Amino acid sequence: MSQLDTLLEVLSWFFILSGAFFVVIGAVGTLRFPDFWSRLHAASVTESAGVLLVFAGLCIQAGFTLITVKIIIIGIFLFITGPTSTHAIANAALVTGLRPKEVKGFAGVEPEPLTKNPADPAEPE
Repeated sequence: MSQLDTLLEVLSWFFILSGAFFVVIGAVGTLRFPDFWSRLHAASVTESAGVLLVFAGLCIQAGFTLITVKIIIIGIFLFITGPTSTHAIANAALVTGLRPKEVKGFAGVEPEPLTKNPADPAEPE
């Protein structure tokens, strides 16, 4: 085994173990966090950081083969759909009325209406 093979082996295991660390920490956070919003954040970070690091380690382990190409395609798919699905879940929760708790000293601001009020003379036309 050459030094390059040893370096690639160590590097791949570093990525796999660090990705597994992120996945385990995210799973613990998903179980222990108190509300929906913080749990959603923990699940999102788990997918974004952990799974992609594990895939990077697997690509290094596999070398430049068809398996690596398939792992990269799956990683790109997860990289695109993960944040999109998290945003869709958060938006659906917000639309149905599930709001984050307000902290003392901070007031929630409701979004401004999209239509212009015709009776308001202060707005220029």
